[in-house]
Amino acid sequence: MVTNQPLGRRERKKAATRKAISNAATLLFLERGFDNVSIREVAERADVSPTTVFAHFPQKEALVFDEDDEQRELLIAAVRDRPAGTSISDALLAYYRGELTPEHDVDGALRREFMAFIDRTPALADYAARMWVRYEDSLAAVIAEEFGLAEPSDEIRAYARFVLQIQLLVSSSPRPLDTLAAAFGILDKGWENYLAELAG
Repeated sequence: MVTNQPLGRRERKKAATRKAISNAATLLFLERGFDNVSIREVAERADVSPTTVFAHFPQKEALVFDEDDEQRELLIAAVRDRPAGTSISDALLAYYRGELTPEHDVDGALRREFMAFIDRTPALADYAARMWVRYEDSLAAVIAEEFGLAEPSDEIRAYARFVLQIQLLVSSSPRPLDTLAAAFGILDKGWENYLAELAG
């Protein structure tokens, strides 16, 4: 669960270094292509040593996904910490809307450029797919907890998979908010039937 406790000075410094390395790597990758940039070049751009790069990122692909753990925790928190009376789908829809319209990328252009970069780089596309599997397990688990289930049902696992696929679909859409609303509209019809069965 995400906490609001402030980070200590050392943790803030580590987080800033990690972000600087990831930003430097992403800019280099976008300029020259993922396969044409070395870890040493990333280190030089970020003004750190190669050892420091590897201390924060165990493999080259991870440089592009510096907020992997944070994103997973925010996704879980969107379900677990949603306001009373808010459905799981409405909470996830609101979370995705917030992610799609950050202040620095209101029209989604940067997000689409980033996703296109991932799609045309096989190593990054494979890494992203594995990352989504981890998200799927975490999301299914927290939804199962909501219904007092020891393990996610097949329906819950399918729902978690579809929710995550929506994010991938929306990221490449020229009209992301419209696509988001349409996707959740389709998904919720089946999900509502499952909730009715659970309640019965």
